[in-house]
Amino acid sequence: MIAPVAGNISWERMVEAVQKVEDRLLRSTAALDAAKIPYAVIGGNAVASWVSTVDPGAVRNTKDVDLLVRRIDLPAVVKAMESVGFCYAKTFGVDAFVDGPEGRPSEGVHLLFEGEKAKESDEIATPSLSESVRAPRFQVISLEAIVRMKLTSFRIKDQTHLVDLMQQGLIDRSWLTKFPQVLASRLQGLLDHPNP
Repeated sequence: MIAPVAGNISWERMVEAVQKVEDRLLRSTAALDAAKIPYAVIGGNAVASWVSTVDPGAVRNTKDVDLLVRRIDLPAVVKAMESVGFCYAKTFGVDAFVDGPEGRPSEGVHLLFEGEKAKESDEIATPSLSESVRAPRFQVISLEAIVRMKLTSFRIKDQTHLVDLMQQGLIDRSWLTKFPQVLASRLQGLLDHPNP
């Protein structure tokens, strides 16, 4: 029996992909900081930021950058992001930035807007930017707010992120009282069966 050939598997390409996400994260947040535009890092990078406060080795990589901004600031956000090489695009109804003219939307910077529902069917709107804290290199959404956002979206990757936070002891059963019943029941399910 012949072993399968791993033709395109490359450690260097994997490392490069992770580094590109970090570069996009730091370049975009530095541009917004320089322009004094309020924002908060959300999504997988926010989860990674919180997980790293307990165990940096438990951080899960993500392929894109998600930011929360105010809709009123969108023109200023576009100007700031374009000044560091990003190109504004609206794909599948999502305001986003690709990394240069050849950039891929799946690897871009995606925006959500403060106080708006990401999807019409969402039970809860996105948090206020006042629910954010300063991490060493950028503004990040608070732990309670990112948990609320993940419980609202509740896709498989959101459930996995919630389990990551649970495994680091950042959320537990005491958190059930922090959320409306529909979100609390989702968290209860994950606490009872933490294998999404």
